[in-house]
Amino acid sequence: MKKIPFVKMSGSGNDFILIDNRRDALSEFKGRRLNRFAATVCTHRLSVGGDGLILIERPAHPREAQFRWRLFNADGTEAELSGNGGRCAARFAYLRKIAPARMVFETLAGPIRAEIRGTNVKIQMPTPQSLLLDIKIPVQDKTYVGHFLNTGVPHTVLFVEDPAAAAVVELGRAIRHHELFQPAGTNVNFATIQTPLRARMRTYERGVEDETLACGTGAVATALIAGALGQGSSPMTLRQQSGRVLRVYYRWDGRTFSEVFLEGDARVVYTGEMGNETLFS
Repeated sequence: MKKIPFVKMSGSGNDFILIDNRRDALSEFKGRRLNRFAATVCTHRLSVGGDGLILIERPAHPREAQFRWRLFNADGTEAELSGNGGRCAARFAYLRKIAPARMVFETLAGPIRAEIRGTNVKIQMPTPQSLLLDIKIPVQDKTYVGHFLNTGVPHTVLFVEDPAAAAVVELGRAIRHHELFQPAGTNVNFATIQTPLRARMRTYERGVEDETLACGTGAVATALIAGALGQGSSPMTLRQQSGRVLRVYYRWDGRTFSEVFLEGDARVVYTGEMGNETLFS
């Protein structure tokens, strides 16, 4: 394998591997080989490691967007959107002079607008869909009450007394695969509202199949559902398991959400080159 330059970035605790693929740096990886490549390089301790792989590519509509991204989860599946990944992609593009400080990029969830503010990035999220409140979720001998919202990807939110005590992996995995949310499955967030403007949360992420240290689309889902329940207001600050915070802005008219934005830090961790030994067998 030829050496492939990459950048490792962290979006408030979500870590991503970013590659400029506008000139087909990954030309030898096509179809399922690309999915396997993503899963391999995202494997912690054996390769670069990350919650996902982001490819920056030429836009389909260059008059409307500066670049297109492809996002792969740590298990190799391609995803529609990641709030934290989107912020990392935007800052990567800005630092590489691919896009200006205010930009638009293409995703499977639609065009995303972003604005760079130092190491912070603010992005406009797609219009949320499919709000469902007070869903009864039977798991083994207990029934949980959750709330569902698609913020570009599907999310279920459970409000708990203390996220630190929640069985995030065990219960999160059971709900992620629950028949109520098939065939797509769902991400699962465990949150507590401290004040109408502050919350703490932990997330089990579909595709990573484990708890992650932060989740942007999950923060958006949590803040918006809190607003719909009359327990939260905009802007809401949500502390992640990483200790970092994400801020969510929105408008809620009692029926629909609009003007949804996510803001937080997106930092360069290191740069490097992948070689043959990156791909273990």
